[in-house]
Amino acid sequence: MDRTQGRTEQHEQPTGGSAPAAPTAPATPGTPAAAGPARVVSLTAGGFALTVNPVDGSEIEPLRPGTEPARPAKRDPAARASRTAAARPPVLPGPAALVRPLHAREEERERLVRLLGRGRSVRLTGPSGSGRSALLDAVADRCAGLAPDGVVRLSGFGQQQPGELLHALYATVYEVERERPGRVELLARVREIGAVVLLDDLEMGGAALDELMRATPECAYLLAATPDTRAPSDDSHIEEVFLGGLGKADCLELLEAGVGRPLTDEESAWAGDLRFASEGLPLRFVQAAALLRQRDELNHSDEDDEEEEPGVFEERPRDAVHVPLPTLAEGAAPAELLASRVSESARAALRIACALGGELPHHAHLPALVGDTHADTAVAELLACGLLTPVGTRYRLAAGVARQLEEVGYGDTASEEARTAARHYAWWTGHASVVPERVAAEADAVLAALAGADVVAAVLLARTAAPAFAASLHWEAWERVLRSGAEAARKAGEVAEQAYFHHELGVLALCEERLDRARAELETSIGLRGALADKRGTVAGRRALALVVDRETAGAAVSPPLRLEAPAPGAPAAAPEAVTVATPTTPTTPTAPAERGAAAPRVAPSASSGSSASSVPDSRAASEASTTRVPPVAPAAAAAVPVSAEAVTRMTPVVPVTARSETPTTLSEVFEDAFPLDPKPAPPTAPRPAAAPAPAPGRRRLVLLAGAGALAVVALGTVVSLALSSSDSEPPAQEPAVTSTPTVTAPDPTVANSGNDPAPEPPVSAPPAATPEPGQSAAPTPGRSPVRTPSRRPSSTPPNSAPPTAVSPSPTGAQPTPTVTETVTPSPSATTTQTGTTTPAGSPVTGG
Repeated sequence: MDRTQGRTEQHEQPTGGSAPAAPTAPATPGTPAAAGPARVVSLTAGGFALTVNPVDGSEIEPLRPGTEPARPAKRDPAARASRTAAARPPVLPGPAALVRPLHAREEERERLVRLLGRGRSVRLTGPSGSGRSALLDAVADRCAGLAPDGVVRLSGFGQQQPGELLHALYATVYEVERERPGRVELLARVREIGAVVLLDDLEMGGAALDELMRATPECAYLLAATPDTRAPSDDSHIEEVFLGGLGKADCLELLEAGVGRPLTDEESAWAGDLRFASEGLPLRFVQAAALLRQRDELNHSDEDDEEEEPGVFEERPRDAVHVPLPTLAEGAAPAELLASRVSESARAALRIACALGGELPHHAHLPALVGDTHADTAVAELLACGLLTPVGTRYRLAAGVARQLEEVGYGDTASEEARTAARHYAWWTGHASVVPERVAAEADAVLAALAGADVVAAVLLARTAAPAFAASLHWEAWERVLRSGAEAARKAGEVAEQAYFHHELGVLALCEERLDRARAELETSIGLRGALADKRGTVAGRRALALVVDRETAGAAVSPPLRLEAPAPGAPAAAPEAVTVATPTTPTTPTAPAERGAAAPRVAPSASSGSSASSVPDSRAASEASTTRVPPVAPAAAAAVPVSAEAVTRMTPVVPVTARSETPTTLSEVFEDAFPLDPKPAPPTAPRPAAAPAPAPGRRRLVLLAGAGALAVVALGTVVSLALSSSDSEPPAQEPAVTSTPTVTAPDPTVANSGNDPAPEPPVSAPPAATPEPGQSAAPTPGRSPVRTPSRRPSSTPPNSAPPTAVSPSPTGAQPTPTVTETVTPSPSATTTQTGTTTPAGSPVTGG
């Protein structure tokens, strides 16, 4: 009787047992569960209640009050032991596998146990085939009582991010069922876990590994990785232990244990050469032991045949054949020779593994995939030959075996094998008797079959496997199968299936709080279902989209955006520099410019020595006053005005500190304009006066009168200068002489104006210069033309006709301002001297 006959489908276990024999082709395409009713599973995902519906798509809604899951409890030691046993590879049918001893690893094991006992995390680095998994098994037995939560074994194969590893750790330590916590709750729970975590086949490093270790500060990790895996960061404080090859004596001992007899001298010499070629990797000597066992079986079978009577139907005589030792090349790459000496079912399993990227299906699936009822024993046969290696709860081809087999033609039928596996898994994953946890354990083989199948088989497999992955909480595989199914449905033109996959992707993104992705996927699904007039699917998509809108609204209420408010009517134009002030949206009473801190117009100081000393502090005070726009709010007034939840950014104009006629072209000029330290000298060209911010009415009249007086003085000086320059004869001594004295700052040269040009008006923000006293000005000598200082622009007055110039020093650090000083010298009998001084603000001051 067939060993698979007579077994009912309900006896299948999540982690072992035989699957029901499946037909090579499923029933009608498009039916996710042809063998039974659709499985509807209810889950709790963060703050949502998720109902996985394989027919119309998953439905999601917020958790109702009072239905939140309780705080999970940790598993007891017995539950942890059963969970750990379930995480190991299943027991294979057939004879018991040989127990391989751990050779020459005592020192490494003691060191790892000592470091883990101190709470340190260790990274065990070794090439593929160096025995890392065997060493982890030995360390796990010694570390059982080191941590309060025991030893947790995880597989990092194919994991590039720490999210799924954290969820796997959470599900191993806590007693949870049909619950996947949100990220905040997950991080809060895993921080309380204190365990020794053995993570085999690690494939991540750097920032991802740092995130995993920061999330679990109370755990000590033993990370097994290959040398090409990305190294951890410098500040991770992970100990590094390198696992190398074995010595010659250890290699011979391992080979004798695998063969089961002492080695001959020829075999010992061959083993020494193999150790040199393979650098002492234990996997090579496991395979070499399988080669010697096969050689012994072939030689013994020939001897047994010679002792028996030849058969009647014997076509050729039997010749005694002695199988020699393998060559050194065959010992270094033994996959081809080993595969040629195994059973036909084992070779068929190798072809399937090559088609699935190295993944070997569970031994319960091999009878249906191979077509042999005894094909489930092929896994044990291949494992004994060293062609397979355990990875988590499954087996896959050992390192380098897939490449060696593909070179000899095992990958020629990869497309046909992948299509057969995809159709088989489409029937199996949609069967009502298969629990979701069993589908999750076969996730890698299912995804590999999905990647290698044609579009029709891929759509069917993704449609049936996606609900099972969602119900098993293996959401990384759920997302991968949904994306592959959406692409296959697009290529096949299956619009309804494409809408289903986009709907599921939107629900998954919503559960993981990726709102932008959820909105895009759900809108795509609603559009496709609207085109198909699928009313039920459209309603389900709109319900999920409404939750996305609610989440976005809640997020916007927590952090309101800033918006700009138009300036109040009558406010001055915005200057190049402005101050951003956050004010509540409650309307306030307009404030006068004086109350808002506007800068008052500057009054020219008198021509005394004290005015020049206080010019710089006054300019700095004016600068500070011009940049202050927000008045202080009294505590009582602040408490009385309600503040809205939405903040408003009010753009308040600020008058520039220094006026510049040209746009700054260098970084230093921009910095000086923004942060003036000392007043700068005036530019060569006449500066354009900056507009003062709304002076008072009374002061405006004074400014106009001062300007008119200044113009009158300049006109008088021009007329007198022209009259003096036009006469060839010497002027009488009794006539008055006019002296134009520009004030300069030592030691810079002065840019003086000619006698015919009016003096330029200084900028408003420039500090006033001190006016020289009457005694400091030198009167011109009668009958001689005064000597003028050189000017940058030519003067219209002849050089010999200009009046003499007296240079008076100005205070250090003050900005030079052209000041016209006119000294009138009357006749010798006169005793009064009048001095007119034009101040920077344009207001004349008369001194006696």
